Amino acid sequence: MTIIRVENLSVHVGSRTLVAPVSFALGEGERLTILGQTGSGKSLLAQAIMGNLPDSLVSRGHVWLFGSETPARSRRQWWGRQLSMLPQEPWNALDPLMTSVNQLAETYRFVCGRGALEARQQAQQTLAELGLKASAEKRVDQLSGGMAQRVAIACAMAGGAPLLLADEPTKGLDVSRRDQVVRQLLVQSAKGALLTITHDVEVAKQIGGQLMVVKEGQIVEQGRCETVLSSPQHTFTRELMAADPSQWPDRPAQQIDQSPVIEARGLSVGHGKRALLRDLSLTVHAGEVIGVVGDSGCGKSTLGDTLLGVRAPLAGQVTRLKQTPAHRWQKLYQDPTAAVSQAVTLRVLLQDVVAKYGVSSGVVKSWMTRLALTDELLDRRADGVSGGELQRFCILRAMILDPVFLFADEPTSRLDPMTARDVTHWLVNIARETRCAVMLVSHHPELIEKSCDRVISLDRRLCGAHGKIAADQLVMS
Repeated sequence: MTIIRVENLSVHVGSRTLVAPVSFALGEGERLTILGQTGSGKSLLAQAIMGNLPDSLVSRGHVWLFGSETPARSRRQWWGRQLSMLPQEPWNALDPLMTSVNQLAETYRFVCGRGALEARQQAQQTLAELGLKASAEKRVDQLSGGMAQRVAIACAMAGGAPLLLADEPTKGLDVSRRDQVVRQLLVQSAKGALLTITHDVEVAKQIGGQLMVVKEGQIVEQGRCETVLSSPQHTFTRELMAADPSQWPDRPAQQIDQSPVIEARGLSVGHGKRALLRDLSLTVHAGEVIGVVGDSGCGKSTLGDTLLGVRAPLAGQVTRLKQTPAHRWQKLYQDPTAAVSQAVTLRVLLQDVVAKYGVSSGVVKSWMTRLALTDELLDRRADGVSGGELQRFCILRAMILDPVFLFADEPTSRLDPMTARDVTHWLVNIARETRCAVMLVSHHPELIEKSCDRVISLDRRLCGAHGKIAADQLVMS
């Protein structure tokens, strides 16, 4: 049975085509992966299939679900039970006032029709299987980005919908969690159909099935996944695969400026009285790039917030050794939607920063060019651009302020390999050129190893029962 058939589906803003007409069909047990660059229209295609595009965008074409052509406005009736979507940003998919277990239990109860007690027990079991037993009673704002992503995945899959649209399902996850999520997607889709959107070549390899490679809203190559990836015909596909960090050249050793910018002594960080890191001492120098790696929820983001003064340390102290205005101590958030308002356009958000700190138009234009951001993009709100475009906009806002210290919290997790490579190289070069100290967080060990002067490894294999890292378990190389 054909579960979904799409004919000439396209997405437009005004007279501009964002996604060129796409056609495909998926039957029971079939899988399609759409692989492409950040901002190429992959997520817009998924939203068009769901019938959930922002009001500023328009879709054209035809979508058949389970044998019946269904207009966009009528697809809501299928949501959850027959058609389910894991959106790119977990913060937009979860209720900020509910705990993780209650959100998932609600899905089991009202979508699957289970009793209240059974629904809660099933929710607790599912979260435990995802490594989230200790976080079941936490709200989304109390979770790391990777944890929130796992909760959103559980909610999206709980209804057992035969057609699942997974938009960047593994972003923000360490390798072991990524592979676990892929296995869950494959099990879920065994008796249904799976459409996955990703910029991760490894995820595409594991899912298999059919593959479409998209560039700037156009399909440039398609076929069986193993055929396309083993013998790519299009230049863009080859470039995408060559941009993986495993293919990057080793970075030559650099002479580091010994001017200290910030230091921590006897630092313990965490939430409430619960420590994630204990007795940490380090000094970050001007122009130095320090990598931070570790599993989701091990305290990477909390460390950054504490160094920046956003969160008070549980013990120890942080000293800023460079006296500069507060706005030159910057953070790039793992989730860009948490850093911007969706009520106004990106242009308004940018102009507010420019006006407040007197940034010249030349500086803004230079950074927009380096980050491949168009002027047209600024006329959209945050909910009308891709996650990767929004992350690059957040990088723009941070860099035009000439930071002396930048905590980059997974800045490339929403970027395709080519853009991630460029952004990482920019951050490293900027650190050298401007003597900005950078702490770069990533779940990708090879990206860190080939980009950073030193590495702080928060390895969960060395953790105790609750994932805490003691001072003697901290590895700095």
